[in-house]
Amino acid sequence: MPYNVKTLGDRKVKSPLIEKFKLNEMNFVRDSKRMLFNVMLETENTESVDTEHTFELAGPREYIHFKPEETRSAIVTCGGLCPGLNDVIRSIVMESWYRYGAKNILGIRYGYSGLHHDARFEPIQLTPDIVRSIHMEGGSILGSSRGGTDDMEMLVDTLERLKINILYTIGGDGTLRGAHHIAEIAERRKLNIAVVGIPKTIDNDISYIQRSFGFETAFSKAVDSIVAAHVEAKGAPNGIGLVKLMGRNSGFIAANATMAMNDVNYVFVPEVSFELDGENGFLKHLEERLLERQHAVICVAEGAGQDLIQKDHDCCAKDASGNVKLKDIGVFMKEKIEQHFKSKKIEINLKYIDPSYIIRSAPSVPNDSIFCAQLGQYAVHAGMAGKTDLVIGQWNNNYTHVPIDLAISIRKCINPNGRFWFAVMDATGQPDKMIN
Repeated sequence: MPYNVKTLGDRKVKSPLIEKFKLNEMNFVRDSKRMLFNVMLETENTESVDTEHTFELAGPREYIHFKPEETRSAIVTCGGLCPGLNDVIRSIVMESWYRYGAKNILGIRYGYSGLHHDARFEPIQLTPDIVRSIHMEGGSILGSSRGGTDDMEMLVDTLERLKINILYTIGGDGTLRGAHHIAEIAERRKLNIAVVGIPKTIDNDISYIQRSFGFETAFSKAVDSIVAAHVEAKGAPNGIGLVKLMGRNSGFIAANATMAMNDVNYVFVPEVSFELDGENGFLKHLEERLLERQHAVICVAEGAGQDLIQKDHDCCAKDASGNVKLKDIGVFMKEKIEQHFKSKKIEINLKYIDPSYIIRSAPSVPNDSIFCAQLGQYAVHAGMAGKTDLVIGQWNNNYTHVPIDLAISIRKCINPNGRFWFAVMDATGQPDKMIN
């Protein structure tokens, strides 16, 4: 079954949590305890309950796979920066050190490139003293990078040379794909290495996971830019505040920030196509609003409207993570809006705000910090139990083990026909469709 999680082998080591905290069996999780994927129940047909598609629950196991005092762990942070990275690193170190007594923890520098055989930066030994206050800072004390190498065999060679037993990979879709390859190679080589992923993506686009860390901080911080755009728009005749937010393939940040701050009049996300010109195009609607209300606030996700931007010779260029490099929809829309109103001889005052890197580098908000701390703890429980090739998830507010290949099988996106998007439309008051 695709929802089943791999385990390295037998669990014969009695968990130190039993003696340290006087826990009884009720505090431990059994593999047989599962979380329903479809938690809805049709009372007229109780046979409709789907008991086949279920997640393994995360949490401490009474018996574990690794002997803590002999266990060597490694932590790597990959991809772009994201609020909460340091929180997760700290949580993994503290849980490993104080709860399990597994005190040999390495921090891999600058993503998967730090596992390259000729990496310029040696791993650092992580201790509670080193990580004690890092959760107060943005970024990652380990540094991060996209890509690293296509030679995954070499990365496993490095893990084997470093005698790593548990690899904690903190990252998004690309990071998890790399982690999945590492786990497969380790399994093929019969290496006793557990690979545990922690879902880091500001875009909240990992499937079968309720939310990823950093997302709540991202849309919370984005609200500040929307407030500024609204103030600027209202402070001038025919004022327009245009805010570009992150969201390569999924527009959850833009949509949630819009819902949190009901001053956005138009929001554009990658999942919903729109047109600029014509009687039902965006520019026509914007013109009508300015004539009526004299100001407007626009929020656009970075991946929205890419089909509107003229393609050139590098339209398929990719970054180190394998993502297609996007054209700047924010600057494009700014220029189109200015050109439209100039041709109409209508004076406007447009202010453009792009807070992307301010948001990425921010420390996490309190609720995200709590989430990060728990993700780190559950990751250590999974790693010590010998669970591998999985990512720690959350479903219906319960922490779960999700096989990595399931999590990366499809990208999570906004459903344009779902209730959430309808709620966003209610918040903005924009037309359901801006296509002629």
